[in-house]
Amino acid sequence: IDIFKACLPNRKGVFHLSKLHVVSRPGNQRRQLRTSSRSMTVMPAWVIDKYGSNDVLRFTRNASFPTINYPNEVIIKVFAAGLNPLDVGMRAGYGSATMSMQRDPLGMNQSGSEFPLILGRDVSGVVMECGLDVKYFRERDEVWAAIPPWKQGSLAEFVVLSANEISLKPKSLSHTEAAALPYVAATAWSALVNTGGLNKDNCTNKRVLILGGSGGVGTFAIQMLKAWGAHVTVSCSLNAERFVRELGADHTVDYTAGPVEEPLRALQKFDLILDNVGGDTERWALALLKPWSGAKYVTLVTPFLQNTDRLGLADGMMKTAVTVGSKALKHLMNGVHYRWGFFAPSGPALDEVRDMVDAGQIRPVVEETFSFSQVPAAMEKVEKGHARGKTVVQVGQGGDDL
Repeated sequence: IDIFKACLPNRKGVFHLSKLHVVSRPGNQRRQLRTSSRSMTVMPAWVIDKYGSNDVLRFTRNASFPTINYPNEVIIKVFAAGLNPLDVGMRAGYGSATMSMQRDPLGMNQSGSEFPLILGRDVSGVVMECGLDVKYFRERDEVWAAIPPWKQGSLAEFVVLSANEISLKPKSLSHTEAAALPYVAATAWSALVNTGGLNKDNCTNKRVLILGGSGGVGTFAIQMLKAWGAHVTVSCSLNAERFVRELGADHTVDYTAGPVEEPLRALQKFDLILDNVGGDTERWALALLKPWSGAKYVTLVTPFLQNTDRLGLADGMMKTAVTVGSKALKHLMNGVHYRWGFFAPSGPALDEVRDMVDAGQIRPVVEETFSFSQVPAAMEKVEKGHARGKTVVQVGQGGDDL
């Protein structure tokens, strides 16, 4: 029997009704039906015990069960996990110095204390338990989230996250579809909105160039920008041209036909460039921007984590600051803005994305799905690159065991 429990405000201050699930017992007694994790201590997961190639992946049924250590945290039962190129990099140790600092800012733990480490940056599942200060979520809520890289990931039966990092899952998507979006959505949102300054109110007729548009971030960015009224040009291979046009791209340039900058120079200049490629693109891309108009170049391919891995945290951060500062000043003198974009976990941003998904403005692009037993094969698929959408691992049965 479902009865209404309380009127609860969501993050926008809008109230909704939450349900309390009860079951009848003989003698007209009733109890609350609570799916709790308090009695569990271990869980199935894919872990790594050291950094390396795909061989370091290990399946275990004895991974430590996540615990709520702060009152704003929630435990989520994972139904689907999305993989990203970052997972392949983290498996090999990419960013380990910075991630260690995030996990242990006071440096009290020994080196290697992050192991066994669970990868997976996207999650879609169901809330199983809430901390005392969690106001906007309840047990059994279907949620999705982008998991910060310094936290244990979603290639496990359960994961613990802050309530500020999660959002209610789009009702129109299955868990497998939903797991394809959060990390790329949060990354694109951070780059285009937080760094690039674009939003649904100022994007109409803005000219945006996406370098490398057929991957996870690119396919999401195309759809969001088109929903906001922008004109979107994409660089991609000839084989991906039809694919990105179906997502809404107005113009495509084939980077396999020769130097991609040559056909781009023949086009009208751009208000914003989102660079997913890196390499030597900085050498010519900023000349494609409209000068002295507030135009911005935002790259997601930065040397920050490589610097901290190679030079250590302090020296790496110093080198990074000098690099980005000098480049920003150099290009500012030419009338354009140079910026670095980074992933930023944000439940409120995913709230906005959820509304766009349910309105039919954004759809997930799932290239291939794998079972939980096939995680090494899924990682190999991501490692090969040249993706057209996301690789998703089906971890649990969506709702069957609630």
